[in-house]
Amino acid sequence: MGISRVGFAGLGRMGGPMARNLARAGVPLLVWNRTPDKAGEVAEAAEDVAELFARCDVVILMVKDAAAVDAVLDRGGPAFAERVRGHTIVHMGTTAPEHSRALETDLLAAGARYVEAPVSGSRVPAEAGELVAMLAGDPGAIEEVRELFGPLCRETVRCGPVPNALLMKLAVNVHLTAVVTSLAETVHFARAHGLDLGLLAGVLGAGQLASPIVRVKAPKLAEEDFAPQASIANVLANVELIAAAAGKAGLALPLLEASRALYAETARLGLGDADMVAVVKALEARPKTHSED
Repeated sequence: MGISRVGFAGLGRMGGPMARNLARAGVPLLVWNRTPDKAGEVAEAAEDVAELFARCDVVILMVKDAAAVDAVLDRGGPAFAERVRGHTIVHMGTTAPEHSRALETDLLAAGARYVEAPVSGSRVPAEAGELVAMLAGDPGAIEEVRELFGPLCRETVRCGPVPNALLMKLAVNVHLTAVVTSLAETVHFARAHGLDLGLLAGVLGAGQLASPIVRVKAPKLAEEDFAPQASIANVLANVELIAAAAGKAGLALPLLEASRALYAETARLGLGDADMVAVVKALEARPKTHSED
């Protein structure tokens, strides 16, 4: 690999496992996290963001949102141009497509290269190196960092120019959100009728509806295991991005809007940090309806 050192910013629920997989694969890694106590557990830690950029050719960003991306880069601030010049920035988080498009413009103008690389998958595939990355940007920049995705992903898909990778990620999440919300509703129905939820999970896993997400989430719902893999707050933030992108295109997404309401209700129940399957609690909290015989 021609890269002398890789910087990695953001060691949260997804970023921590991803950085560990890079370090285990022998990638020369320097990490930074807003909460510094996490950093030293993963790899050599930078004292601050300035050191991360000073010592690394490539910097991977896996931070919370657009504001965090801009803060790490000092975008709009006095340090931005000098910080990013000559670097390749790999944005692996999920932000609005228009944010990424504007970010690419600013980075290229400052003499940097940019790869948009959001991933599909939650904490479990992140730990296993089984994420799916969607890549967009200049083909030369993508080729420069291509080997870095090996320890992180089971597959990479080139999507064309920025922001097509983020649009692809949002499209995938339309389906993901509907699947998990529907699964929660399925378990809610089955529990109300006294069915064995273990048997239900087995039936779902054995039939045509089987998928990795169902096999992971059905047992969590059956056991009311809300330890977060992808949190309610994170999913709600993604749903808001989808809704905004749909609005700009003049699209109606009724299933997404129903899920959006349920995730917002779940967050208001104080379950923002719980796994997305906790959306079942919003269903349980809704008043029961009674039909006439």
